[in-house]
Amino acid sequence: MFSRGKKYIQQVWNSSRVNKMGKGCIAATKYFLFLFNLIFFIFGGTIMGFGLWILLDNQSLIAVLQDSSMGLKVVSYLLIGVGSFSMLLGFLGCLGAIYEIRCLLGLYFTCLLLILLAQVTAAILIYLQRDSLRKEANEIVSQVMVNYPGQNKTTEQAWDYLQKTMQCCGWNGHEDWEANHMIKNNSLELYPCSCHNASLPPHNVADSGFCQAASNDWPVYNTGCLGNVESWFFTNYGIILGICLGVAVIELLGMILSMGLCKSVHQEDYTKVPKY
Repeated sequence: MFSRGKKYIQQVWNSSRVNKMGKGCIAATKYFLFLFNLIFFIFGGTIMGFGLWILLDNQSLIAVLQDSSMGLKVVSYLLIGVGSFSMLLGFLGCLGAIYEIRCLLGLYFTCLLLILLAQVTAAILIYLQRDSLRKEANEIVSQVMVNYPGQNKTTEQAWDYLQKTMQCCGWNGHEDWEANHMIKNNSLELYPCSCHNASLPPHNVADSGFCQAASNDWPVYNTGCLGNVESWFFTNYGIILGICLGVAVIELLGMILSMGLCKSVHQEDYTKVPKY
């Protein structure tokens, strides 16, 4: 009798211990998922901000391209939409994690899976279409230079800013500017002021418009902006790749945590949903 009672007490104690460990794991999973969703919410805000920057920026290459490229505008709207959706998803994930609502956790897992698949698809499409995208960018920038009238429009300001800050001239080289209408049809030897090499005289040139050269040997930078842009990407490709991989890992972690928590919640309890 005494030995049976002792075994029963031992079994109850072990069961209680397992239950406590199980509850501890569920609590840890819940709060890890909450923390993840908070990070995901911030990532969503960052993506939305990047999309808004592409749409509203007027002082970089993006401004030059988006003025003529419908594709870039579509990308900016997609980024804004994805960012907003990610923020909403992060909020729903936090709500589902804290209050252990299975339907929200399942919806969260499904949406996160769809976002991950969409990101992979977009990356593959960009890689496969890289030559056509490069050709389109070349055509857009060439058209800007051909029609450049020296007036302070948004696109021209952005192109002047890019050439001046990146110390480059033209897309492939300063020869691209020879197709400009004003340069071709003017009896004076003109060159774009934003291309002026700061190490060469004169030193008090304007930031935009056209300047007059003393000869046909323009005092400009010889490097094209395409080479400088590519150089910037090659220099920072490790950071860009690291950010992309980090986002993918965080999304996978969120899917694993949400599925684990969803399986641990045995039944719906809608009384946990906060009342407002």
